[in-house]
Amino acid sequence: MCRMLFEAEASKSKDTRMAKRRLKLVFPPELIREPMIYHLGEQFKVVTNILRANVEIDKGWVILELDGDGEKLDLAVAWLTAKGISVKPADASLSV
Repeated sequence: MCRMLFEAEASKSKDTRMAKRRLKLVFPPELIREPMIYHLGEQFKVVTNILRANVEIDKGWVILELDGDGEKLDLAVAWLTAKGISVKPADASLSV
């Protein structure tokens, strides 16, 4: 019985393709005060890690690392873009 449960759990983990992305997000003025990164993590069940940020009254950018299922990351990026946030790959050489 235990072996069957272990094998079932092992096969589940093989189906999930974990991915990591480092992105630069640029926020429009109307979204500066909105908790968009919080909503991103909650809605898409991805882990967010803010590596750098600069937020002012009328503009802001964030270097954000996302970890999670590759398909969910794709959906999360599409959601950010649909909200009006500019999303581009961050420079891989960025030191934190």
